[in-house]
Amino acid sequence: MNPYIEILRPGNALMGAISIILVALIDKTLSIPVILAMITVFFETAAGNVINDYFDYNIDLINKPERPIPSGRISLKAGRNYGYFLFLAGTICGFLISYLTDNWIPFMIVLFADVVLYLYAYKLKSAPLIGNLAVGFMTGFGFVFGGFCINNPNIIMTSIFLGFFAFVMTTAREIIKDIEDIEGDKADGAKTLPIMIGTKIPALMATILIIVDSALCPLLYFYHIFGIIYLIIIAIAVILFLYCAFIIIKSQDEKTAAKSSKYLKIGMLIAFVAFALGSF
Repeated sequence: MNPYIEILRPGNALMGAISIILVALIDKTLSIPVILAMITVFFETAAGNVINDYFDYNIDLINKPERPIPSGRISLKAGRNYGYFLFLAGTICGFLISYLTDNWIPFMIVLFADVVLYLYAYKLKSAPLIGNLAVGFMTGFGFVFGGFCINNPNIIMTSIFLGFFAFVMTTAREIIKDIEDIEGDKADGAKTLPIMIGTKIPALMATILIIVDSALCPLLYFYHIFGIIYLIIIAIAVILFLYCAFIIIKSQDEKTAAKSSKYLKIGMLIAFVAFALGSF
């Protein structure tokens, strides 16, 4: 794969854009602002990934040496400038959305995302728990951004609910990823939660977050936001979520943390499918 595509982590960036698609499906609408919103979230997520790899160079030399920057396929300077270009592209798209809809909240959200994503990569990532919360917050914000781009009060409320789900589950996954990356983070002098207080309490925190989110999932059916198809599919995701919680609370070694993180991501993808199909 071309390193300039690989560094975007396109699957991750597309997953971010899916949040807009899901909100649009719930509203059963498609417009130029919605399409621009998908592109905006893709650019912003990709920019965050690239600038994160730029600042994580020393950590990735240990944890992810095959990535484009530590492997030497992209220079540090080129990676930084590439990240800046993607931030600019996302910001321009955000401006166009607000200009077309005469609603400047989406543009302000994009500007806020620029600041948080950059600060996360530069400083927040190594701060205990704050970095985890920042990633979760930005993931959930994608849904809220979609709601404001559509600018329908009912859709905005639904998007906030979906955003909260994504925020909680992503925060849990980020805590588990810190357990997985503990050796590389130690070598770089990072002060993540598992480094500061050990792995047991972070694993318990992640488990509680997963259980809370899993318990909230059926509410979207009982409040008539989604239909019975959603309930059937989300049950599969919930089983996977609870399995991840079980294995990480039982053992916090690197292999188990990697497995739990991977299955949580799969579970979230299944949940997104449930959101999409449940809206019909």
